[in-house]
Amino acid sequence: MAHSPMPLLTQQYYHIYNRGINACPIFTEHSNYEHFLRLYDKYISPIAETYAWVLLGNHFHLLVRIKKQDEIISNLEGLENLRGLNIEKRINQQFSNLFNAYSKAFNKRNQRTGSLFEHPFKRKLIDSKEYLRSVIIYIHNNPVHHGFCESPIEYAWSSYLTCLSDRDTSLMREQVRSWFDDLHHFKQYHLAIVR
Repeated sequence: MAHSPMPLLTQQYYHIYNRGINACPIFTEHSNYEHFLRLYDKYISPIAETYAWVLLGNHFHLLVRIKKQDEIISNLEGLENLRGLNIEKRINQQFSNLFNAYSKAFNKRNQRTGSLFEHPFKRKLIDSKEYLRSVIIYIHNNPVHHGFCESPIEYAWSSYLTCLSDRDTSLMREQVRSWFDDLHHFKQYHLAIVR
C-alpha cells in the first residue's frame, strides 16, 4: 500500500524535488526552462517564498517556505478550483496545478502523451539553519554534481546567479545571504564543495 506524502504545512521550510517519469527529460530547450519558471511564479509564488532552485534536464530542486495561512488564502481568493479545500489541500493543489500545466505544454510541444513527472513529488522538511545552508549548497551545486559545469556560476538555470546579483527578484536573496553571514561567505561555502 502506498504511503501518503507528508503534508506541506504553513510557515515551514521544505526541500521539494522531482524528476521525469522513468528519468525522462523534462527540459529539452531554453523555452521549457522559461515556461516552467513562469508557471512556477503563477502557481507557487502565492503560497510559498522561494530560497533556492535549480532546473536540470530530467529533474529539479526547490527550497521553499510555505507562507502563513491567511496570506495564502488572501493570495488565492477567488480561485474557483480551490474553494472549499482546506489549507493543506490548497497548497498541494497549487503544486499539482504547476506540474499539470507544465506537463500539458511540454507534451503538446513534444507530441507526447501521459505523465511527465513522478508521483507524488518528493519533499523533505527542513528543521535547522545548518540543514537550510546544506540544502542551498546542494541545490546550487547539483549541476556540478551531474557534470553540466565545473562551478555553479557557470549554470544559468539556478538561483545561484540571482543570489550574486543585485537585480530585483522575488527570490528571498537577502535572507539566503544572511544564512551565510554575507555574500563573500556565501561564495566560499559553495566553492568549498566544488574543490
